[in-house]
Amino acid sequence: MKITHYLILFVTALAMNACNNVEHKSKGNKEKKLEEFYLGQKPPGLTPIPFAPGLVSTEIYEYDGAFTPDMKAFYFIRRGEEHKTSAFYEYKYNEINGEWKKSEIASPWIGRPVISPDGQTMHLGDRYLEKTEAGWSELQKLEPPTVSNDSMYIMRLSSSSNGTYYFDTYKENDSTFPIRYSRLINGKHEEPKALPKAINTGTFLSHPFIAPDESYLLFDAEREDGFGESDIYISFKQKDGTWGNAINLGDKINTNAWEASASITPDGKYLFFSRNVGSDDFENVDIFWVDAKVIYALKKE
Repeated sequence: MKITHYLILFVTALAMNACNNVEHKSKGNKEKKLEEFYLGQKPPGLTPIPFAPGLVSTEIYEYDGAFTPDMKAFYFIRRGEEHKTSAFYEYKYNEINGEWKKSEIASPWIGRPVISPDGQTMHLGDRYLEKTEAGWSELQKLEPPTVSNDSMYIMRLSSSSNGTYYFDTYKENDSTFPIRYSRLINGKHEEPKALPKAINTGTFLSHPFIAPDESYLLFDAEREDGFGESDIYISFKQKDGTWGNAINLGDKINTNAWEASASITPDGKYLFFSRNVGSDDFENVDIFWVDAKVIYALKKE
């Protein structure tokens, strides 16, 4: 009986030790997983902070950050470096050594990056790259009717999961250009249409970002209810399919400075945007991030 009693105690101790090891291993994996995403940065709360100081956000001009859907690559634009007018950079996660490696994709920059929900296309305004087995393709240009004439160009284009394009149409010396959309029908994009006044009110309507399911649209504009220069707004799709009146994201996101180029990370957790933290000469713009709860809280049932 004593032998049986000791045997039970021994087996129980082994089981408890195994559980402790599993728990410790699980915690270690969780910590490692956090390092795999967001360039190893500690996630923000409900107050925006610069993203990856020293790596991405520096004392010069960085804007338009975009992750791939697997969160293993991050793209952004930088201006103001010595001997460069601008450059387009990639940070890529190496699963073997667990490190993020920076490389230059193009100099000068080739467009404002927005990755399609399926990860197969990198939209760059009126141009784009396609994913191939060897990496990104050569730069390609959108065809009519999305791009209609040489006097207009697209600063930023975002696509939904069903292939609908949402984009601004910048025309020089015209601050009233609208945000448009173009549906994919039978493999081709239809003639672009302007979004309603709920969105297209104000001036400098720019840099739209559409949710993959088209449930909301982020954009920036100068409007009477703004805090200063360009502010970031959101419009939610209503139950009847119409767009709700655009909502200013508030004074935690918008300031009297320029805020623009908002997007939500593919995992839906964080809002990224650019903010001018320098003078009116825009010598210092940083990429900020904040918990995406700040936009979800604005949705009214």
